[in-house]
Amino acid sequence: AIKTSDSWPAGLFHGYLRDGALVTDAFRNGWYYTGDTASRDADGYLWFVGRSDDLISSAGYRISPFEVESALLEHDKIMESAVIGVPDQTRGQLVKAYIILADGVEGSDALAAEIQEFCKNLTAPYKYPREIEFEETLPKTISGKIRRVALRET
Repeated sequence: AIKTSDSWPAGLFHGYLRDGALVTDAFRNGWYYTGDTASRDADGYLWFVGRSDDLISSAGYRISPFEVESALLEHDKIMESAVIGVPDQTRGQLVKAYIILADGVEGSDALAAEIQEFCKNLTAPYKYPREIEFEETLPKTISGKIRRVALRET
């Protein structure tokens, strides 16, 4: 959150076009809530975790899609990945990965299991993608960022 003046946050911006509810949610008690989540380490450094709306809540754990995506990219058969949370009755959400494979690599159940084991060994075991979907392309913004919101809508 960013501290603003008691009145409107001069110079920050004037609001969201045609969405007053977002303004109400973003500005509370003189603070502007960015929607980002960060943590502070023992030395006082701040570390960006992710967008609050992108964080996955699974069995009481908060999982950063960025961290899982970074781990997946370490696998030599993966060219690109996007991770979201999908609803689950038991855990709240499951980690789901959309993966673009390297040229010449074919997706299979065996490869999905290999990727899951790889991710378990590289991150905390609860962070691995329990669902994997192999894709040809991923939805992106004009600047090339993956649109996780579009994946959540499918």
